[in-house]
Amino acid sequence: MSRVRHGLRVLAVCAALFLIFAMGLNRAWAGDQKEEQLSDAVRVALAAQIADAAPPKQHFRSPQHLIGYLMWLATESSRLRARMPNFVVREAFLQTVWYEAHRAGLEPALVLGLIQVESGFKKYAISSTGALGLMQVMPFWTRQIGNGNAETLLNMQINLRYGCVILRHYLNLEHGDLFMALGRYNGSRGNAAYPDAVLAARKAWLMDQATESFAKTDAKADAKTEQPLR
Repeated sequence: MSRVRHGLRVLAVCAALFLIFAMGLNRAWAGDQKEEQLSDAVRVALAAQIADAAPPKQHFRSPQHLIGYLMWLATESSRLRARMPNFVVREAFLQTVWYEAHRAGLEPALVLGLIQVESGFKKYAISSTGALGLMQVMPFWTRQIGNGNAETLLNMQINLRYGCVILRHYLNLEHGDLFMALGRYNGSRGNAAYPDAVLAARKAWLMDQATESFAKTDAKADAKTEQPLR
């Protein structure tokens, strides 16, 4: 009888784990980012961008730039509160998005829209194809341009670094065509569903024109945006 009870407990635990895992998969966009052959020059350049230090403390050239950044941070924090209730976690996430997006020459609203579609802002999201984390980065990228440890993609800052660098790489490959670059990111190049979803989500994270102007001007000097790869 005890063996039967033990067996039932094991089955119950397995069922619970399966449900949790399945729920995690449902929160992630089931894309299939393709592993492509990289030239040595591109591989070295991407690896250097991934290996750079973590985001530094923000510095601003003028009070206007600081005000623009604080307005952005407060607005996006309010918009994100329902999805990310912990204030400290939310602020750290947004500060990292700000830095990594501008560093890669990307719009923060675009990065936030992509994260919303890819993972629903779930740090530990796993897709049915094995993509990991907030920006659903495929593990093969750690082998191509990182240290080979895919588990690091569940680290918030590392995941955002990879995701932004990869999206910038795809934009360069597509000569600035955002629609096609987003398709590459999702492994569905040429299909409209994924780019349309990201661009629609992006609209919810846009700021007014004046604040965006402050943000873009400040980012060029303070985030030290990387030059596009050639």
